[in-house]
Amino acid sequence: MITTQCILLVSSILFVLGLFAILCRKNLVAVLMGIELIFNSASLNFVLFANSFSNPVEGIIFAIFIITIAAGEAAVALAIVFNIFQLTGEGDIDSAESLKY
Repeated sequence: MITTQCILLVSSILFVLGLFAILCRKNLVAVLMGIELIFNSASLNFVLFANSFSNPVEGIIFAIFIITIAAGEAAVALAIVFNIFQLTGEGDIDSAESLKY
């Protein structure tokens, strides 16, 4: 049986990997993947604690809400990344600074 501690360990590993991807990568797509890992970690925690303490429907609603936000964020962020790549020809974070006015 999977315990609460195991799920918290997996969630914390996902969070640390996402944070590492955000802080150490210069590629915009890798940074977006790190953000998605952090969203998945939060969603996993919501479902875990909802099943442990109260009505499991509340945690699932929060998880679906987080998945919806992550999908919207991915769509908008990928559109921005594609626009930056089209204008600069690079996919680095530093190239986005050239878009300032």
